[in-house]
Amino acid sequence: MTATAPPVGEPDRTQPRNTPASPAAARLLRLLPAAVAALCGVLLYVSFPPRTLWWLALPAFAGLGWALRGRGWKAGLGLGYLFGLGFLLPLLVWTGVEVGPGPWLALAAIEAVFVALVGAGVAVVSRLPGWPLWAAALWTAGEAARARVPFEGFPWGKIAFGQADGLFLPLAAVGGTPVLGFAVVLCGFGLHEAVRAAVRARRTGRIRRSAAAAALLSVAVPVVGALAARPLVSAEAEDGTATVAVIQGNVPRAGLDFNAQRRAVLDYHARETERLAAEVEAGKADRPDFVLWPENSSDIDPFANADARAVIDRAARAIGAPISVGGVVERDGKLLNEQILWDPAKGPVDTYDKRQIQPFGEYLPLRSLIGAINDEWTSMVSQDFSRGTEPGVFTMAGAEVGLVTCYEAAFDWAVRSEVTDGAQLISVPSNNATFDRSEMTYQQLAMSRVRAVEHSRTVTVPVTSGVSAIIMPDGRITQKTGMFVADSLVQEVPLRSSQTPATRLGVAPEIVLVLVAAGGLGWAVAAGVRGRRAGGV
Repeated sequence: MTATAPPVGEPDRTQPRNTPASPAAARLLRLLPAAVAALCGVLLYVSFPPRTLWWLALPAFAGLGWALRGRGWKAGLGLGYLFGLGFLLPLLVWTGVEVGPGPWLALAAIEAVFVALVGAGVAVVSRLPGWPLWAAALWTAGEAARARVPFEGFPWGKIAFGQADGLFLPLAAVGGTPVLGFAVVLCGFGLHEAVRAAVRARRTGRIRRSAAAAALLSVAVPVVGALAARPLVSAEAEDGTATVAVIQGNVPRAGLDFNAQRRAVLDYHARETERLAAEVEAGKADRPDFVLWPENSSDIDPFANADARAVIDRAARAIGAPISVGGVVERDGKLLNEQILWDPAKGPVDTYDKRQIQPFGEYLPLRSLIGAINDEWTSMVSQDFSRGTEPGVFTMAGAEVGLVTCYEAAFDWAVRSEVTDGAQLISVPSNNATFDRSEMTYQQLAMSRVRAVEHSRTVTVPVTSGVSAIIMPDGRITQKTGMFVADSLVQEVPLRSSQTPATRLGVAPEIVLVLVAAGGLGWAVAAGVRGRRAGGV
């Protein structure tokens, strides 16, 4: 006897009534959605760098769609939370490398709440026609919220950042990380709906054309859109080229206590720059137009310490080119994470102060409360850094170089502002010495690759201890260093000034997708209310 297919949007509960099930088997079946949700979260994590398995994001969201579709919002909340934990716990494990598991577990638990809320919303809209569209928009809305709250947000783990090697990457140039992530999630949910439609057709012998069309479009539109966006991705020079040198001086040792070796870190970067200068003089390396040092390459304030100033002066004169130096500076009673433009003849001539500073790393929110819980945490961040207020674009040998310091690369606005302020090239000076050999540096490198395509700019990534890299405007890494080695990268790179649609549109695509999510959620809630009234509830 062939079971009757349920209405579109309703869960499929057409199980044969004459099949006995033991209590143990019944319990296992009830736990199956929870297990699938958690495992699909892990699958999503595996799709992220340093692995190049970007396509695993599609079955991860297909499995999540299976777990959530047709369920109530409370079940969606729980299943979404399990998916979030499965994804974020392994993704963010690097946050506990030096400070222990407490902060790591707390961060993952809090960030997974956003995924739980998305799960509840997806469960609600899953009864609507074309539900993958509404569900994918809800995911984008969840990422938008997570990038802004609490403590000015934590966008690490946006779906777009796992797609640096993927088919969908050109969509970053269309609408930035929101559009790229939306396309991946839409395709994943659409994949589930396509499989579901195929199973139903095989079971009933009938094809519901509207459902099949929605499934097909959910898969096809992101793929076709990505292929159509490829002409937006180019590595051609528009404003000539510049020869850039990226310096990785290395640190005496990994861990939080590398800061106790501040003079050694500065000396290492000066020494590597002088070594490169000797190679240039010997004809073994091209002469750079400018040099980029990482964040924290001079944690000794060169404005207040003559010995630090002398070390940087000597390195700049040796290489004969301006250097962007990452320093920790105290000015007017404020502690600043600062990039300093150091001219070989004039010394410091310009500065950029980091604007998006890291909570619990560069400043401590809720200091009194946290101190009451554990005073060791307050001692690790004894003084809060202050925020900069202006974009940072240095004119270096005629090239306009936009500065995006480390953590800022995760924030859409921080990168976009440098490009709209005239940057022809982007530098992401970073320091990952506190995270040892974890996946953090690879995750951050993938962000920079996405940013390169999003804004069609060469991106350089000078890092204290690795992995430093040079990235073309099409997202290709052309050179990179190892971890915890002293090295330098020298390359002629294209300078570009045209703006992609993503740069020009700014936050507009994200706003549109949030409105789509709100519309779908409102429709689903209204339909549910009408259904209860019609049923006499």
